[in-house]
Amino acid sequence: MSVEIKFMPDGKSTPARAGTTLLEAARRAKVHIRTRCSGKAACLMCKVCIDPDAQTGLQPMNANERNKLGGLQEQGYRLACQAKANGQAPVIVTVPEDPLKSAVRKLLDQQQEEDW
Repeated sequence: MSVEIKFMPDGKSTPARAGTTLLEAARRAKVHIRTRCSGKAACLMCKVCIDPDAQTGLQPMNANERNKLGGLQEQGYRLACQAKANGQAPVIVTVPEDPLKSAVRKLLDQQQEEDW
């Protein structure tokens, strides 16, 4: 059985079977999630936020992921390389803005304000 995984803010979706990681689903949907470790939970760059109502669509967090997140799971974060669909409910994933893009956007916004 497959379920829909939707990635925000892009709004792209893809079907996923039970056991599919969010990172695999993102690649299939052509949504970029930063990673350096190829999905081995070593770099922690693939943190994503899961809609609280969509947590039921994921398998429980394993001990490795829990340890790596260090409490961020309380705010809805999961590691895309470790979080797996359970095939029972759709999942809504928010991919945080890339830090470099965010810094550039803030500088451009600041410059625009100064120009006014």
